[in-house]
Amino acid sequence: MVISLKRSYNGLDVLFLTHPDMSWIRDNSMTWMQRFCAQVLTYGEIPKHVAFIMDGNRRYAKKKCVAKKEGHVRGFDKLAETLQWCLHLGIKEVTVYAFSLDNFKRTQEEIDALFDLAREKFKRLLEEKDKLNEHGVCINVIGNIKKLPEDLLKLIAESMLITKQNNKTFLNVAFSYTGHDELTNAFNQISNGIKNNDLEESDLSVEILDNCMYTYPSPPPDLLIRTSGETRLSDFMLWQCSYSYIYFSTVLWPEFSAWDFMIAIFMYQRAFIRYKLPTKRLSSRAEKFVENVQQNRLNSLYAIS
Repeated sequence: MVISLKRSYNGLDVLFLTHPDMSWIRDNSMTWMQRFCAQVLTYGEIPKHVAFIMDGNRRYAKKKCVAKKEGHVRGFDKLAETLQWCLHLGIKEVTVYAFSLDNFKRTQEEIDALFDLAREKFKRLLEEKDKLNEHGVCINVIGNIKKLPEDLLKLIAESMLITKQNNKTFLNVAFSYTGHDELTNAFNQISNGIKNNDLEESDLSVEILDNCMYTYPSPPPDLLIRTSGETRLSDFMLWQCSYSYIYFSTVLWPEFSAWDFMIAIFMYQRAFIRYKLPTKRLSSRAEKFVENVQQNRLNSLYAIS
């Protein structure tokens, strides 16, 4: 349910939207026909991991003549709805591009609005911890989160901590993230490991780079969906999406419907080829190094909570 309010500022009428239900977990919004079609799709190959570039919030706000923040709020509403569709189809893992490091180039007003919205959403997540645990949802926030305000970091850490034991469904939120930054961080971790004699040059491999990514231990996305008609990756999961099926939708993210989602699934099924690349087993030394890298990352985050 969305309620429209009109307020006057400096003689101009500005439309605001209020959203009484900002839950992360929604009741199924699909019509009976959509549920039937979704059931038909389950007879085909359903992707295990779907990633989303949720593009078009600002253009949606401009289209509807509302404030930019309202476009981002509506974008979160769509995310919560989309997560329910994924649960309905049995998709185990979802990764969303919530905030790029490049977004720091936007106006301070918009950055502050996005951070305020993130605070609101993570506070709501903490209030809904019982519902999240009931559905077995594990929340992971990935990215260069040291750049975020400390109070927001605390909310993120608490959200990850209260859901870390869940393993039915995984939601990865890429916040303060770019693929280049992720790769740079992984290279730096490995370089420091060699300098500190925690690794040998013989340990260098594709596999150890995989394991030093922010996204570890998630598998690569089977399907990447980008909305708004843009046909680029915008520095999102460049390493992980090498063999993903990429579907570009022309609709703006807040207008993305269950039909649009099922079309993306259908197109994925038409082109389905699951790539299983050969993997090299890490040495015990490299396994210990990777474990320490991941544990140090979590410890530094949980220490904030």
